Amino acid sequence: MEMETEKTNNQVLDQIPEMEIDQQSNRIPGTKIIGIKFKDQGMVYHFNPQDFFAYVGDYVIVETADGEDIGKVASQPRFSLKILNNRPLKKVLRLPNAKDLSRLKQHEEIEMSAYTYCLERIKERELSMKLINVEYTFDESKMVFYFSAENRVDFRELVKDLAYKYKARIELKQVGIRDGARMIDGFGACGRPLCCSTFLMEFAPVSIKMARKQEMVINPAKISGMCGRLMCCIAYEHGNEDEKK
Repeated sequence: MEMETEKTNNQVLDQIPEMEIDQQSNRIPGTKIIGIKFKDQGMVYHFNPQDFFAYVGDYVIVETADGEDIGKVASQPRFSLKILNNRPLKKVLRLPNAKDLSRLKQHEEIEMSAYTYCLERIKERELSMKLINVEYTFDESKMVFYFSAENRVDFRELVKDLAYKYKARIELKQVGIRDGARMIDGFGACGRPLCCSTFLMEFAPVSIKMARKQEMVINPAKISGMCGRLMCCIAYEHGNEDEKK
């Protein structure tokens, strides 16, 4: 999977209508890609659309490292001259049928119910952890509960509670505070969706020194993101300043 970052290189190709792309596929260099989101406000990942046609907003079944998953088309198929890391793209396998879409809706309801139930069990067992999100894999092989915690948490009894309730393989995955903010999503002080939930693939180190070099007011309320850490944009704005010199 590759994040959607090469918009500048693809501007000309982006203007070619979908049907024309197919007709000219023998004359346009590059790799055919399609942008897929797994959450409404999540990052966009690139897949190989093969010969499937789908409009923005349509659902498609794709292959992932954990098996089949369902995602929503964020950008129609087009050709890219450059693929990040040159890694082979996972494929769009098929278009979903009515049963797949029904299953997706059921999973959303199960995830909401599981989130509420897990919160109750965490409180009941007095565990020092913050539940962030629940994901039920499309193939129904497991449920993943994402959480953050300041210290090590013995959640073995909690896993038993969840496995007994949902009769599925349970995985509790601890994430950092920045990853937690990325999963929850939201808007930054600039009014735009969080960088981490839209296009940042990794978190670069950010320091107060970078903020001072940009002559920013060193006020925690002004330079901290939703996660409570220094805003990620300070790092790449700092990089832009270096490039100008």
